[in-house]
Amino acid sequence: MLAPLVFDPFWLNRIAKYLVYGMLGVAIALSWGYAGILNLGQGLFFGIGAYMLAMSLKLASPTSLAQGSDTPVPDFMLWNAEPGAPTALCCINRGSFLWMPFQSQWFGMAMGILLPVALASLIGWVMFRKRISGVFISIITLALVLLVRLVVIDAQPLTNGFNGLTDLGWLTIAGFEFDPYVVPTYYLVAISLALVLVAARLLIETRAGLILQAIRDDDRRARYLGFDVPIYQLFFFAVSAGIAGLAGMLYVVASEFASPTFMDLAFSITMVVWAAVGGRASLLGACIGAILINTIEATVSETEAFVEAWKAIIGLIFILVVIFLPRGLAGLSTDIAEWALARLPKGVAPRGAAPRRDVQPAE
Repeated sequence: MLAPLVFDPFWLNRIAKYLVYGMLGVAIALSWGYAGILNLGQGLFFGIGAYMLAMSLKLASPTSLAQGSDTPVPDFMLWNAEPGAPTALCCINRGSFLWMPFQSQWFGMAMGILLPVALASLIGWVMFRKRISGVFISIITLALVLLVRLVVIDAQPLTNGFNGLTDLGWLTIAGFEFDPYVVPTYYLVAISLALVLVAARLLIETRAGLILQAIRDDDRRARYLGFDVPIYQLFFFAVSAGIAGLAGMLYVVASEFASPTFMDLAFSITMVVWAAVGGRASLLGACIGAILINTIEATVSETEAFVEAWKAIIGLIFILVVIFLPRGLAGLSTDIAEWALARLPKGVAPRGAAPRRDVQPAE
């Protein structure tokens, strides 16, 4: 929250993007760390959220409003228009009418969360009711993100294909325009991340969250005790998708573009790396891991001495963490705290500390 007092607009915009990645880390931790569902297709929900808002912002751009039509028309639709087609959003291309509701930015924002949640619910209903688990979930989500990416690229007249959606307008709420390089836009992202962290933490502390962790540890025993395992898995899988969709929208606000690269396999796997480095069993750890890895990546890739080797450096960091810190940075911080407490003189304990027990929390 104090970053605007230190950094210039360029760095504030860059940090805002890192905070968005931190939100993705929270989504991965919720799905993988607490639900035990390794989703290798989280980029699907991030990309859908990004495209939903980007469609509204594209229609709000000056170029879309200057095409001589009563309704805004994206410039790339003119380039891909069918011969003799009128310059109107309803019928310039096949399927262009699907863009019409996105003239309202509120509709785009609502769909940015609702569509990822609905799609995750549909996918989850099939997977969890069929008791699909483990690596098979990873394969299915991986295949889905690649499939949707191909569809987006192939639908050139509707999505601009490989080029994605660029030249976007600014998000406008109550008459205020969120320029990507102003302080209010940074606070929009920062406060959203803080609220997501708090909400996710409160959610996993509920009875449903505790049952979910029991399912993660032993789903057969949870079934034996009478819990409807698929419902709990489906709910948290959908919540994770909704967080990823929100992150996608915020990234569009900060970066002013949406691209099929959001649904690349490499990007989805990178999210898992962030969570692993930070600690997949910790919401805050996964968030910090995402921010830290992206900060290091940007710094190293822009350093002349490491410009050719920065990917190898990031890979080395990941390998070292997996080997020596299997619980990530969050696990390391816990170990350091326990070591410090163990070195306190006998009979001395921090104020409010609970009596030490032999059984430690799973996290």
